[in-house]
Amino acid sequence: MGTKFLLRPPVLLAMLTAGIAVAQQPAHPGSIQTIDRIVAIVNENVVTRRELDEMLRAALKQLQKQGVQPPEPMVLEKQLLERLILNRVQLQLAKETGLTVSDTELDQTLRRIAQENKMSLPEFYRTLEQDGVSFNKFRGEIRDEIILVRLKEREVNNRINVTEGEVDNFLHIQETSTDNNYEYRLAHILVQLPEQADALKNQAMRQRAETALAQVRKGAEFGQVAAEFSDAADAMAGGVLEWRPAAQLTKKFAEILAPMKPGEVTPIIQSANGFHILKLLDRRDQKDAITMVDQTHARHILIKINELTSESDARRRITDLKERLDNGGNFEELARLHSEDASASAGGDLGWVSPGDTVPEFEQAMNRLKAGEISGPVQSPFGWHLIQAMEHRSQDMSKERQRQSARQAIRARKADAAFQEWLQRLRDRAYVEYRLEES
Repeated sequence: MGTKFLLRPPVLLAMLTAGIAVAQQPAHPGSIQTIDRIVAIVNENVVTRRELDEMLRAALKQLQKQGVQPPEPMVLEKQLLERLILNRVQLQLAKETGLTVSDTELDQTLRRIAQENKMSLPEFYRTLEQDGVSFNKFRGEIRDEIILVRLKEREVNNRINVTEGEVDNFLHIQETSTDNNYEYRLAHILVQLPEQADALKNQAMRQRAETALAQVRKGAEFGQVAAEFSDAADAMAGGVLEWRPAAQLTKKFAEILAPMKPGEVTPIIQSANGFHILKLLDRRDQKDAITMVDQTHARHILIKINELTSESDARRRITDLKERLDNGGNFEELARLHSEDASASAGGDLGWVSPGDTVPEFEQAMNRLKAGEISGPVQSPFGWHLIQAMEHRSQDMSKERQRQSARQAIRARKADAAFQEWLQRLRDRAYVEYRLEES
């Protein structure tokens, strides 16, 4: 596994707090129930009226929570239907290519979500029920969300390469440009262009962007316009992007934002993906400072939990290995023989581990150890570990962190553009038949 496989998994709890899992409202006894209808055909699958209504209720709840005035119902329905279609074509591709999530992995994620909400699993189940959310439905949505994240990793993120030359050039530009010393908090609207759009389609999409900009300039709330016009995934959150370094933005975006003041809105900006409108919410300086980081040189033994190894079996095996270590066993040899991690060939050695490099359960247990001390069994989302802290140190990581931040910014910028292009190609290749008006 190595440190990189201990990285924190994406936080999937946003769906719970945003109300994406919404229970179907029961009809009153004796009332007439509307038969579910098809609102779109997507390849060999369908999107139903009930699915769209559930997403509509969730979106309205989220917009209300954020204080954003929703657009007209029919406009919002069409926006949400497009998102359902995009999700459907991605899940279809995942299924066709054998991308799945096991029940064991799903259970581990649900336990993690409960822990992040400071609840036990039974308490988490009860909270869902009190909110009118079917646990089985929530479980299915979490499974789909994990699949979508993994699909993006496989199809896009894992194909993004960042060279040392790009990092060097990035840092050089950052050092010679005062504009790149800022971070921006933005809201945005994206009107996306289909792949290989002709001049007529290009003009229609530009007109759509111009209509959105005109509404903003007339005083309409930016978040409401984003919810109505934006094709970006964050449209229902008012199009808000959290803090981003200037260097993570495209050169064109950074140049336009540099002289702007908070509250100002850009003109329409065209890119390969479509037409953008940005609102500068806030800006702040990035401070250059010495970064002293407490690090631990650690090694570990991992027994994974999977379809072949239950949680109790994994714990029993790791407990047996701890007893052997307590009786004089050699950590390096046992790691080579028994650890189910990529680091096994190195005797479980993870090298110097910095804060945030590993999942919280691993990091917290490791930080409690004195130099040379071996932990008891430690459970993480990956299985059961034995951890040895070989040495501790405080290290100046300014340069290393600088290069790491640069690499992450370049990768994020490339991945954002590549994902939008990939998603548009996938959507353009899909057979979609709309039946919303009929429903």
